[in-house]
Amino acid sequence: MNKCRVCGDQLFDEPLLRYDNMPAVAQFLPDADALPGETGVDLEVRQCSGCGLVQLSNDPVPYYREVIRAAAFSGGMKEFRQEQFGKLIDKYGLRGRKVLEIGCGRGEYLSIMRECGADTYGLEWSEDSVSHCSNNGLNVVQGYVGNVTCKLPNGPFDAFYMLNFLEHLPDLNSVLTGIRNNLGDDGIGLVEVPNFDMILRNKLFTEFTSDHLFYFTRESLIAALNLNGLEVMECGEVWYDYIISAVVRKRRKMDLSHFHDRRMELKDEINGYISRFRDGGVAVWGAGHQALAVISLADLSGRVKYVVDSAPFKQGKYTPATHLPIVSPDTLVSDPVDAVIVMAASFSDEVATIIRKKFDAVTEIAILRDYGLEFV
Repeated sequence: MNKCRVCGDQLFDEPLLRYDNMPAVAQFLPDADALPGETGVDLEVRQCSGCGLVQLSNDPVPYYREVIRAAAFSGGMKEFRQEQFGKLIDKYGLRGRKVLEIGCGRGEYLSIMRECGADTYGLEWSEDSVSHCSNNGLNVVQGYVGNVTCKLPNGPFDAFYMLNFLEHLPDLNSVLTGIRNNLGDDGIGLVEVPNFDMILRNKLFTEFTSDHLFYFTRESLIAALNLNGLEVMECGEVWYDYIISAVVRKRRKMDLSHFHDRRMELKDEINGYISRFRDGGVAVWGAGHQALAVISLADLSGRVKYVVDSAPFKQGKYTPATHLPIVSPDTLVSDPVDAVIVMAASFSDEVATIIRKKFDAVTEIAILRDYGLEFV
């Protein structure tokens, strides 16, 4: 493997580390009968030259879709999750709302989320774990988010959470985008992964394992989430800094309707100003991209006599789409107008001063500002 599993950019040519004869699995440990055929694997730790994500070039373990938790049986972890989930539900209004755990294992955390007041659902690959959850009254289905078009039962969901599972998944883009596509418009999520920033700080060289394909820093986790349409609202270290915890929301489509409203206001203002003068009595100064856009969007073709610009390579040309002649400043003498609307961005004040000093025939000057026309 020579390309990043997330962004697709090239991995650096040389691995960061190579560990020989490492355990091939961290779960489903071999018994005595399996030892004759059991061998280690060589781990290559690589880094993406683009997004910087550290990852193994190895294949995933056979059971990567299943969630197996030992830490969930810790009393301290249970108390931590109770407090964490309770705050999440209160802060984001999730009481009684549909919350999905991706990779719920045997329902250890799903039960806590339900106790905190959410309407909980679980997704788990292991049939044995699903059966265990069902026997304990949890609403869990057997499955895995294998592609972006995956439609999950009981969706769309108001929220999801995925705890120390993402780092196992070889095609995490499909998983994250698939989850996003099963959220409601205002859907949020909680995503947690082992903290590679802490591993680096403490030189924990034993943390590399065949089970974990990815080693996320805060920066690389945020990048991966953003890439898949999940905007990060909160991100920090939790559980003695062993975990990076990110609260995300489904990316929303921008509302640019106020751009249209502003355009119509400006169009009316500019055309109202031009109407005060005789036909052919107004020019525009400036043929930059913003001025060209305003001329088009305000429908100034036929209402403005010409466009003045100091750049010789623009003179003798015409404005795109509106076909107004672009002329040199001397035209204000040879073919005068009564008023000039200056659309020269940061040079507008300098241009207004030039017009006042050199072109007496111009009786009025208006500068186009962000807020509208300013008369000088």
